[in-house]
Amino acid sequence: MPEIQISEKLILLFYFLPIFLMSLSIHEYAHAVLAFKFGDDTAQKQGRLTLNPIKHIDLIGSIVMPILAFTSGFMLIGWAKPVPVNRNKFKNNFRDDAIVSFAGPFSNLVFAILTYLIYLLITASGIEVGNIIYNIFRLTIIFNIFLFCFNLLPIPPLDGSHILFDLFPNKYTAKLLNLGIYGTVLLFLFIYSPLWQIFMNWVNWMVAFFNI
Repeated sequence: MPEIQISEKLILLFYFLPIFLMSLSIHEYAHAVLAFKFGDDTAQKQGRLTLNPIKHIDLIGSIVMPILAFTSGFMLIGWAKPVPVNRNKFKNNFRDDAIVSFAGPFSNLVFAILTYLIYLLITASGIEVGNIIYNIFRLTIIFNIFLFCFNLLPIPPLDGSHILFDLFPNKYTAKLLNLGIYGTVLLFLFIYSPLWQIFMNWVNWMVAFFNI
């Protein structure tokens, strides 16, 4: 029995890791593209204006942490290398930075929708979808909806904290944005608080629209 459980986890990891890396790459690429469009070439100069996962992978956050989460049974925690953004290069600092910040989560929502539409086209054509392909579609949709919702939380270092400051620039949102390591601590406290279940209910509500 233990051997079966381990093999199931490995199979799930085999499905999930490419989805994980692709989704994070799309997210960071969207930040880089919009930043470049609005006049900030910082990410472009660092080779981040690409969908190549190698350019966005953080060894600990993108590889080690997901593997440890799967093997240990703990909650999945992972991240990519953040795309560098210099808001001072934008013509409209607050508006452009808000759009750039929102571009990442929004790209994950778009990716989930496109994945679902492809799934519908395949099934509508009469092609039988096996369990492996179905699981790939399902995991891609669920994870990208999760990324969309999660990154909009107004907790640093998530994109939502940048959007909150750009929409309501004042000393309080500025302090929140610049919490540094304390922002990460606050994020972990949120994840392991009763508020997390409320958040996950929101995610599940959105996933339910895809009926997959």
